[in-house]
This record gives sequence, C-alpha cells and structure tokens, in this order.
Amino acid sequence: MPLHWTIDSKERLVTVVAEGKVARADVEAYLDALVGAGAIAYRKLFDGSGADGTMSGDDMMALGVAFRGFHASGPVGPLAIVVPDGNVEPLSRMLGILAAADRPMRVFHEVAAARRWIESLPKAEVGK
Repeated sequence: MPLHWTIDSKERLVTVVAEGKVARADVEAYLDALVGAGAIAYRKLFDGSGADGTMSGDDMMALGVAFRGFHASGPVGPLAIVVPDGNVEPLSRMLGILAAADRPMRVFHEVAAARRWIESLPKAEVGK
C-alpha cells in the first residue's frame, strides 16, 4: 500500500508517509481510517515527498470534495504537507482546496521542518 499512517491518540497526531503511486482508493482508505478513529480533529503530518503525483484531475477534485465535507461536520486539525520542489504544481489544485479550509496549514519541502511546526501546535481538544 502506498500510504502508511500512524494515528497517535495520546499525542492527537496523525503521521502519513506516501510512497510511489498513490491512487484515489488509497486516500479514501486513509480518510475512512481517520473517521473510524475519530481523528479528523487531530494534527496531521503528510509526507508526500516520496509520492508519485500522477492522480487524475477528476480523482483530485473528488478527494477535494471529500476533504471539504469534513469541515461541515466539525473541526478539522492542522495540516503540514511535505512535497518535493517539483511536485507543487501537480498538487496545486488540491492544495488550493485544502488551504481554503478553516484550519492551520503549511506546505514544506523538508520533513523535519514540517514536524517541528505541526508539533508546536496545540493538541486537538476533541475526545478529551
């Protein structure tokens, strides 16, 4: 599976590493896991530096709609996204959708910087 995630309920932090070609179904499985764990409001670190950005525009838009749908149902946690320099353009539409959300979000080119930022933010209050 090209997405590997850890949901840490104590730290209220989700860490995701993407490797290779990531399909819409992979992201949907991840979103299902977030919902099942009650982790939508957790802080999220998404390391896409090893991912292949070849998902179709239609798939990206469908996932964008799903992401936006979470905002209608309650708080969504901060997001740090790591992308290599060359992959910002293919992800720009999705990043625009995510950036429009009412939550802190930043794009990074290095995992260490992203981790420092996301861990500096308060833990989610949901479920406490």
